[in-house]
Amino acid sequence: MAHFAQLDENGTVTQVIVVHNNGLLVDGVEVEQVGIDFCVGLLGGTWKQTSYNGNIRKQYAGIGYKYDSLADVFILPQPHTSWTLGETHDWQPPTPMPLVGMWSWNEAELVWVEFVIPNE
Repeated sequence: MAHFAQLDENGTVTQVIVVHNNGLLVDGVEVEQVGIDFCVGLLGGTWKQTSYNGNIRKQYAGIGYKYDSLADVFILPQPHTSWTLGETHDWQPPTPMPLVGMWSWNEAELVWVEFVIPNE
């Protein structure tokens, strides 16, 4: 199955729909534009194909993701205001997460907090 993301005027994903692969075939080859044309005819708007396994456009698009037309990738929503978008189009924290343990980001203090599982 092929997946297509609808974009609003700001490039934000508003919905993702499934289109049967057979509907994309031209001479036995899948053609993205055929799927886009189908989506536009069905629901209007602007559409880009997204890949559930991340084969195209970096990652699978979800509602609220942004489409970067220059890089031709979908970008996750910014997780915290202090995080910046890196060269690989992934959000980067102000300090790297420690490699050992389970951690969560504390935006108020701009630090990683280790998640400790209490003993029973």
